[in-house]
Amino acid sequence: MELTDIILVIAAGVVAGFLNVLAGGGSLITLPLLIFLGLPSTVANATNRIAIVGQNIFAVAGFKSKGVSTWPYSLYLGISALLGAIIGARFAVDIEDKLFNRILSIIMILIAIVIVVRPLKNSTRQEERLDLKHQVIGVISFFGVGIYGGFIQAGVGFIMIPLLTTINRFSLVKTNSAKVFVALTYSLAALAVFIVEDVLNWGVGLTLALGNAIGGWIGSRWSVAKGDIWIRRVLIVAIVGMSIKLWFF
Repeated sequence: MELTDIILVIAAGVVAGFLNVLAGGGSLITLPLLIFLGLPSTVANATNRIAIVGQNIFAVAGFKSKGVSTWPYSLYLGISALLGAIIGARFAVDIEDKLFNRILSIIMILIAIVIVVRPLKNSTRQEERLDLKHQVIGVISFFGVGIYGGFIQAGVGFIMIPLLTTINRFSLVKTNSAKVFVALTYSLAALAVFIVEDVLNWGVGLTLALGNAIGGWIGSRWSVAKGDIWIRRVLIVAIVGMSIKLWFF
């Protein structure tokens, strides 16, 4: 990569990492960018996971440094999503580039519709639901999240947030804490599949990971410091921004 490409990739990674931790949709920036830089769609999809892993390692550390945790429930969700991600990643490896691009475009449009029409519910005043019933519902639901995340990753945060705030009634801060741990867990499984299949560009991936890690660290600590009201504001901005991008660009 040329110097300008390196700077662009790192900058995009910082923005994507910040958005992924607080809301979601960061991969809707980085994935098209990697394809634009000349990576085949399958390679771009796989390479993006290097950055996701780096981002979430720092994001988990950031939340932990602020004392925010949903352990051990997040572990149960992570294991379920990990199993699903192995299935999803296998689909991603075998799919043709042309079909992948078409699926990505459809998913991006659907995500734009969902995040615009779905109301943001305030769960901070509701009692958390971590009884056996709701934990089981969450674990089953996150198996599906893992399949989607292993396959394409883009926009998965917009799926996890309503699940955690609705099923378990977590605050947005605790939701994001659980979200980044789950994403780290299943992304490791997806990355392992891509390593075995040898469809990674490590140079580009590690460069992007640097940006994502910076954004993830900043996002995790910022979200705890600012609380739910600011996370909700970032969510709204992310929703509007992603919708405009998907509609006009």
